[in-house]
Amino acid sequence: MYFLGIDFGTSGARACVIDAEGVVIAEDARDFGELAEYERAGIWREALWDLVAALPPAIRTQLSDIALDGTSGTVLACDEALAPRHPPLLYNDGRAVDEAKLIAKTATPGHPAAAVTSGLAKVLWLKKRLGLTGARLYLNQADWLSGLLTGRVGMTDYHNALKMGLDLDALKWPEWVAYLADIDYLPVPIAPGARLATVSRPRARYLGINPACMVHAGTTDSIAAFLAAGVSHSGDAVTSLGSTQVLKLLSDTRVESTEHGVYSHWFGDRWLAGGASNSGGAVLRQFFDDRHLAALSKRIDPAVASPLDYVPLPKPGERFPLSDPQLSPRLTPRPADDAEFLHGLLESLARIEARGYGLLAELGASPLRRVETAGGGARNPAWTRIRQRLLQVPVARAAHTEAAYGAALLARDGQQRFA
Repeated sequence: MYFLGIDFGTSGARACVIDAEGVVIAEDARDFGELAEYERAGIWREALWDLVAALPPAIRTQLSDIALDGTSGTVLACDEALAPRHPPLLYNDGRAVDEAKLIAKTATPGHPAAAVTSGLAKVLWLKKRLGLTGARLYLNQADWLSGLLTGRVGMTDYHNALKMGLDLDALKWPEWVAYLADIDYLPVPIAPGARLATVSRPRARYLGINPACMVHAGTTDSIAAFLAAGVSHSGDAVTSLGSTQVLKLLSDTRVESTEHGVYSHWFGDRWLAGGASNSGGAVLRQFFDDRHLAALSKRIDPAVASPLDYVPLPKPGERFPLSDPQLSPRLTPRPADDAEFLHGLLESLARIEARGYGLLAELGASPLRRVETAGGGARNPAWTRIRQRLLQVPVARAAHTEAAYGAALLARDGQQRFA
């Protein structure tokens, strides 16, 4: 009996199969490359099929459960057959400025749905432009992908639902969401890990999957990374260093601030407080490949602070620790020595992380005790030591650094993971 987790991140998709003991049985990945807007949904669909079909037959026929995660705030407008009626709007898409202002006037004060990049802002933007052109559902990325497997649509997990306006106290759509958006167009919120349906018979035959394989409601990519890290004490945090930089802190108290891009996710009897910065590995990729990053990092003394102070964004716009869709990157002056330049970039990224955790403490979250690191950036020891110097708490690489492993745990444990 095996459990499959699939992570759909910013730059690619990853699959992880575990057994009942949590031992990794198989892993695989697909990179998206540079995608035009109209290509996104098709590439995601192909990656899903490829990752499942590439598993050895002995695994596919013994798959018991599947769970997927996706980037929070990535929204698709679909017909009832799950055919997109508009290219997906990504997590960091900031075009819904007017819609965000309307939400801010109507929503519960401080709700993350009032952000310009929120899922609800994207829904309102899409509805205004699509009208009656066949878009009957507005789904988060993980909802859409799960629906492709089951053939059933119309449900979303509490984590992905937050930026669509979920009421965290009642765990349902509040009246102000019903006022702004016809909730018949929105998926029904359910617990992450809850059973959705078995893989549809045609899809199970096509992919060679056990026809009794159950698909579970998923979560966001950063929460899947948090699950993979295996932390359990209040004050423990996970920083996911992928294309972007996402902070999640397990807290006894719920904290929110639209002004700073801070929000808390439901996590059973506690909260996952944090935010997502647009800074991260995507900035480093603009200048260095993996080989150069590794070589240059060895020349950095992480005990010495870099005097360079950058705004390390890949393009204008920041979400956290300050929500500013107009914030411009600043990547100058650039020293002649690439190692000095990389040192400045890593130091500036670490400052954003430190400001983020400091802000959570100011807002009343549980004090930071330690940080586990997930994502590609976890493999850079120089960056880790710079971060530890600024955070002043233990910083380590998580035992499992990929969100796909966390999704596999969710497939194995179901909603009991949040009990």
